[in-house]
Amino acid sequence: MKWSLLLLFASVLLAGDEPRLVYSKSFPNSVPAFMKVTLAKSGAADYREAEDDDLPLKFQLTPAETQTVFDLAARLDYFKHPLDSQLKVAFMGMKTFRWENGAEQTEAKFNYSEDPNAQVLLDWFERMAESAQHRIDLDRAAKYDRLGVVKALTLLESAMERKRLVGLDQYLPTLDRIAKNESYMHTARARASEIAEAIRNPKP
Repeated sequence: MKWSLLLLFASVLLAGDEPRLVYSKSFPNSVPAFMKVTLAKSGAADYREAEDDDLPLKFQLTPAETQTVFDLAARLDYFKHPLDSQLKVAFMGMKTFRWENGAEQTEAKFNYSEDPNAQVLLDWFERMAESAQHRIDLDRAAKYDRLGVVKALTLLESAMERKRLVGLDQYLPTLDRIAKNESYMHTARARASEIAEAIRNPKP
């Protein structure tokens, strides 16, 4: 028993030391005005809309998605150099990329970057945020607004078709619950079933 507890404690410590990428954006008067996405090397991700949010939305990226994001951070030398273009462009929110690996922490802040790798990495993190927001909307509709479920499903499906979503497995529990629950409208159940099938068996 003692050894089991020690191994469990060690695994928790190792998980805490896992390399992480953090993206945050502060954009007053927008919705949301703040967002933060954290991605661990294992693919575990969480999404917050407040710095002090103790209950972030958690989801999982695939190994391929995770590797792509971490490769982009490596190409940017883990944010050891400035990324802001210094061009006079419209303010689009103050963004921060941060690398955390044990005691090592580096970050870069920018409004707009001309670096192609920074632009692609930004798009990845924005897609993670959009994915989380769609899940929040779907879960909320499924729980509190059953007449709004079809709209939430339509928006989710549209985002999928535009390749704006990542970590698609996160939607399956809610989709399956809607598809199997006859208290939802037939249209909602059929749409949820179709989307779940598309996630489980994606087209080439």
